[in-house]
Amino acid sequence: MSDPPGMLTHMLQVCLNGARTRAECGHLPMSPGELAVAARQAVAAGAEDIHLHPKSLDGEDTLAAAYVAAAVTAVRTAVPGIPVGVTTGAWAMPDAEQRAELVRSWMVLPDHASVNWHEDGADVVGDALLHQGVGIEAGIYSGTDAARRFFAWPSAHRVLRVLAEITDTDPQTAPAAAAALLDELNSGPQIPILLHGEDGAAWTVLQLAASRGLAARIGLEDVLQLPDGSPAASNALLIQTARNMIQKAFREFQ
Repeated sequence: MSDPPGMLTHMLQVCLNGARTRAECGHLPMSPGELAVAARQAVAAGAEDIHLHPKSLDGEDTLAAAYVAAAVTAVRTAVPGIPVGVTTGAWAMPDAEQRAELVRSWMVLPDHASVNWHEDGADVVGDALLHQGVGIEAGIYSGTDAARRFFAWPSAHRVLRVLAEITDTDPQTAPAAAAALLDELNSGPQIPILLHGEDGAAWTVLQLAASRGLAARIGLEDVLQLPDGSPAASNALLIQTARNMIQKAFREFQ
């Protein structure tokens, strides 16, 4: 039987911290040093790509050049050769023009950055990233008009990948939301897709991604529990669990 498209090269990304705080997760990596350690452990466990949120000294997400440079440099040093990406979420800087200006001020460029297309001004931020030569992960949230807005952007075909983000956290209904979003995305330009869920549906959606041969991600940004409901002690443990799940799905398909 032939292998499903993308299964053998199934990319697994680790999302190290997200917009979470230590109040939600006491061992959330936040400083450049903590991110570097977490990245090294996650890559050793099987992560092939890294997504992180640079944090200011007060623990808030930031797009300021100095903080982006510190986080990206520390992680790159810890895991040379592994792509490192950051967020450009509007919560870090609500005004899109100011977000774009911050992107243009970056002294150390990440390999890629996520842009959420349901946010106003996503095209402005996307244009700034392309000008800087930074790859774009186009965040398309389920239940929004993000896909339509993204497809209307003249440079949509130039992005690195689409992040199909399932916002439904119910493991019973999230697969249907994922299927609907994938159908919508497949009606547009053929762009690589990374499918992921969050919180209660993170593992269900990861299984769906594995079964469809899609890239996936897992990490403390997306979920704080293992599939059995026990607390996740680290990003590395989440990655190891996800890798085992993906390998099992591949064996079952064969």
